[in-house]
Amino acid sequence: MQKLDVLNGNKAAAIGASLARPGVIAAYPITPQTPVVEYLTEFAANGEIDAAMSEVESELSAMSVVTGASLAGSRTFTATASQGLALMYEPYFRASTLRLPIVMAIVNREMISPQSVWGGQQDSMSVRDAGWLQIYAEDNQEILDLIVQAFKIAEDKRVLLPINICFDGFYLSHMTEKVFIPEQEKVDGFLGIYKPEHVLLDPERPMAVDPLTNGDLLIEYRYKHLKAQQDALKVIDEVDRAYGELFGRTYGGAIEEYRMEDAEYAIVTTGSMSGAAKEAVDLKRAGGIKAGLVRMRMIRPFPKARVCKALAKVKSFGVVDKNVSFGWDTGIVYQEVKSALYEGDNHVPSVPIIGGLGGEDISIKMMMYSIDAIVKATEEKKNRETIWLMV
Repeated sequence: MQKLDVLNGNKAAAIGASLARPGVIAAYPITPQTPVVEYLTEFAANGEIDAAMSEVESELSAMSVVTGASLAGSRTFTATASQGLALMYEPYFRASTLRLPIVMAIVNREMISPQSVWGGQQDSMSVRDAGWLQIYAEDNQEILDLIVQAFKIAEDKRVLLPINICFDGFYLSHMTEKVFIPEQEKVDGFLGIYKPEHVLLDPERPMAVDPLTNGDLLIEYRYKHLKAQQDALKVIDEVDRAYGELFGRTYGGAIEEYRMEDAEYAIVTTGSMSGAAKEAVDLKRAGGIKAGLVRMRMIRPFPKARVCKALAKVKSFGVVDKNVSFGWDTGIVYQEVKSALYEGDNHVPSVPIIGGLGGEDISIKMMMYSIDAIVKATEEKKNRETIWLMV
């Protein structure tokens, strides 16, 4: 039977990682990710996990350590946030192009400047094109479940790519809620014994890793990398269904649809704000407005086919972003959704919405206001200017 506990998001992530039995864990503490490292260190000290804990001097070193460990055949885990993610960018990019199935939690936090330690998705969204898979959690239960699933997705021979499980700093990382913890034996059966599918470092057979590469070979590398990302869209759906059959929890795969069966207006969200948006959808439904929600779980690869299908019949939609797309005067996910819909036949009015920057709360009232703006876009038959949700 699964154990019920009350956990903050960071502990949920640490328990999820420990259930996967990683061989090597390396991370450098940074707010609001620090407790993830502390919990894992505590688990190792108490003998609850059998993992080599690498105490490094920076995030760049943390990513370098798990890169080397993965090349040597270990299942690996790390975590970071914000400036820490920026500092590790060089080995972060290398990990994906070396096709290493590393799992890393990103506890979303604003980038500088002005200085902020509070939540915002600018950090992970800014590196979305570095070749990693990216999935965003709504609550603490999903954090734990996604960390476990991440190893299954990343290690699939059709994928073999590193993966980020992203969750909102403080709103999830430091707030507590009930979480069901899967049985270790069932997780072992779900993941299986890790058998590396890539070429391993071997002292008996010296080899060069990442040698100087000419154009033809580099193009082939990128081609196969992008194909593997597209295959990951199938794998996440498969893993979500298999996990649901075993543990009773499914999340919809690459996207979650809420009350979209007959929706005329859709609000698109990512992460923890989705709870407030669902409440707003319910309230609007009670008032006679057929609203629905599409939650973007996977940002990379972008599930364009699923998004196009979900929004195929709406009269208008809006996207709420906790980030900005510099130069576009909108959020990043808004541009991604618009790009996906360009290939579809439903060119309807849309509304870019930005809120939650620097940890600002996105309330139910703000979400209801956003839905009103989406409805108004239909009436005006044109796209709206960017709406900034501010108290």
